Amino acid sequence: MNAIIKVAAWPLGLYLVYCGLLFLMQRQMMFPRGLIEVPAENTDIAGLERIWVATSFGKVETWFLPPGEDRGSKPAPAVIFAHGNGELIDFWPQELQTFNRLGMGVLLVEYPGYGRSEGSPSQSSIGETFAAAYDVLAARKDVDAARIVLFGRSLGGGAVCTLAAQRPSAALILMSTFISARSFAAKYMAPGFLVRDPFDNFQAVQNYHGPILIMHGKFDEVIPYRHGLSLYQTAKKGTMVTYASGHNDCPPNWDVFWQDVELFLREAGII
Repeated sequence: MNAIIKVAAWPLGLYLVYCGLLFLMQRQMMFPRGLIEVPAENTDIAGLERIWVATSFGKVETWFLPPGEDRGSKPAPAVIFAHGNGELIDFWPQELQTFNRLGMGVLLVEYPGYGRSEGSPSQSSIGETFAAAYDVLAARKDVDAARIVLFGRSLGGGAVCTLAAQRPSAALILMSTFISARSFAAKYMAPGFLVRDPFDNFQAVQNYHGPILIMHGKFDEVIPYRHGLSLYQTAKKGTMVTYASGHNDCPPNWDVFWQDVELFLREAGII
């Protein structure tokens, strides 16, 4: 009997060590900031405002892209954008300037510890950062605080869903987003309670009362399509757009993507 117990104890012990390593290393896996090369600061973007947001753990960088000049003197709607876990705000201004042409401002918010920002990334620190950035944006005289849209891609969906539970917004756009970080625990043969940053997007979407646009690639190999479908099915006012793409090539056609986004924003009364 003792021999049997000893034989059984070895794999159990190894499994516990494995789970312990996963627990300790999971933030390096979820937030691979050390693998991202920080480019030289971009000074070629017309009208870009660099705004440093103060948090309890230091300053975090945000970039504001003002709406087009033909908007007049009225406050304009605005978008808060959260990027994927392997990206920086530096990668996105050129593409997101299409929002400016639609008459909207854009605030790109960096994650703590990414790029030139201080702190360390976690759901808690990201939630604090985005709430602080939201407050700065909503206080601007050129922004209509009643028409702030939250837009997250991949991990960024978790960031804006966390923000949606903290601050009011006019609409939510989720691109290639997961239902929760805990839903991936089984992939690593680990119990869900070990996930330190759960990002329960499913519950956030379930509790959201405004319009939600869900955009997902049918062949997404990182965050399977069923995640996007589940978010759409639980949304009270959901719109689903499916692309014939994977994860990093979503959307496959940016012109079509912007047509889909513009239609959604017009139907939601944002623009």
